[in-house]
Formats: sequence, C-alpha cells, structure tokens
Amino acid sequence: VQLQASGGGLVQAGDSLRLSCAAAARTFSNYAMGWFRQAPGKEREFVAAIGRSSGNTAYADSVKGRFTISRDNDRKRVYLQMNSLKPEDTAIYYCALDQKQLILSAPVPTEIQDYDYWGQGTQVTVSS
Repeated sequence: VQLQASGGGLVQAGDSLRLSCAAAARTFSNYAMGWFRQAPGKEREFVAAIGRSSGNTAYADSVKGRFTISRDNDRKRVYLQMNSLKPEDTAIYYCALDQKQLILSAPVPTEIQDYDYWGQGTQVTVSS
C-alpha cells in the first residue's frame, strides 16, 4: 500500500485548502482513512477520519465545523476540505490507512496506532 498526499501550500488566515490523498491499495473501499498533522515541536495529532461508509466520520474538536473529510472509492482518494484556516492549523498533514476491515458501523479509528500505512505528508502554512 502506498499513500501520496498533496494539496498543501501557503495561505492566509480565513482561506481554504483541499488536501488529497491517493491510495495505491487494491481494496481501498474496505479501509478506514484518516488525516493527522504535526506542527513543529509538537506530537502528531488526529485531525479527521472516515470509515468504509462515507457517513461514518470523526473530527478533532479543533477542526469541527471547519474541516470536512470525504472519500472517492472509484478514484481511491480521500480528501480533506479545510475552510476558515487559522495560523494554528499550520503543520505537516499526513494521510493514513487502517488496513483492518472494520464493519460498516464500527467507530472510525482516531489513534495513531490504529493506522497501518502513512503517506509522506504535505505542508500547510497559514499566515496571520
């Protein structure tokens, strides 16, 4: 499995960005996907996750109402739409794949240790 994140950049506070993660995985639709981020000097933290069902999502409190995670199983991609960006959103954003085939109704994984594969990260910088 390989994951390739893209879409990061330098924006101003209040702007929007959409991150994309392309997955080279045979049965992509079977797996939960997540986005995490790591700011300089800080530990990696959970941002958002989506289960096998697109209706099954979870968000960190800090991004609720501003970020939206979605997936396109035909294209084997997961997206993170980020609106109303703040300087504190500045970080490297990583996508991750949980290879365990959870049942549709299972809670989406939100812990780093839940995920089996990671992309290389894409830098998001929000200026004030």
